[in-house]
Amino acid sequence: MSEFQQVRMELGIQLRQLREAAQLSGKELAERLRWQPSKVSRIENARQTATEDDITLWGRVVEATPEVVEELIEQAAGLLERQDSWRQRHRSGLAALQEDIRDLEGRTTMFRVFEPGVIIGLLQTTEYARSIFTRIKRLYNAPDEIDAAIRVRMQRQEILYDQGRRFRFILPEAALRYRLAPPEVMCGQLDRLLAVTTLPNVEFGVIPFESPLPSALLNGFWIYDGEQVAVPTRTRDLVLRDPEDIAFYERAFEELQDVACFREEARAVIVRVLEDLAKQSAD
Repeated sequence: MSEFQQVRMELGIQLRQLREAAQLSGKELAERLRWQPSKVSRIENARQTATEDDITLWGRVVEATPEVVEELIEQAAGLLERQDSWRQRHRSGLAALQEDIRDLEGRTTMFRVFEPGVIIGLLQTTEYARSIFTRIKRLYNAPDEIDAAIRVRMQRQEILYDQGRRFRFILPEAALRYRLAPPEVMCGQLDRLLAVTTLPNVEFGVIPFESPLPSALLNGFWIYDGEQVAVPTRTRDLVLRDPEDIAFYERAFEELQDVACFREEARAVIVRVLEDLAKQSAD
């Protein structure tokens, strides 16, 4: 067991002891927190790292002292900082990482997402996701939890149908063409994108090859409610909360949005890529 996982396990044990001292079952605690019972279990069994908000709410329900809550928050903050390493996060399990992301998404109402080289996770089909997770497993030597990770990723997508949330997704045309999956899987994935463009709370943009770019497309980023930005790199997931950093990525998103096409124009690009893929498969 890694040192990171050992520390996360100790945090989970302390939180469970507080729950038990308050004479609450995991289900009862989840009900009072308005969480899924599985989240309590994941935190207590070191399959998910509790956030500062999680611990604050947990401490309030179990009537922990402010000193105890503050100490636990410090432990969690140290874990979250270390967890930014993709290698460390994937060692904890592909499914656990998807659960962490799902939890963050559940607290977000406005999503602004740009991805330069892969179909955005919330829009992936099952088989495209399988291809991606297979590559992640090889690259990071992650545990073999591909089926579980896919299941959670598909569950994450239910949020797209919540009309109380808004989504703005932008991809370059190149991301639609990269062969990260077999041709038949790519065709299914592109069909899925066509369907997503019809959702009333989703703005799906494509940057065609012929569009002038405001800057080089170096990395993707996710803006959550203007409160934080996640910027994944190959070795670390940067989580930015400084207002200046957030404002920078909001401006970057607006620039990309200005050169992207939406609605019928975006669907026309997707159809064009589908037709080209069909021709290549027939040759």
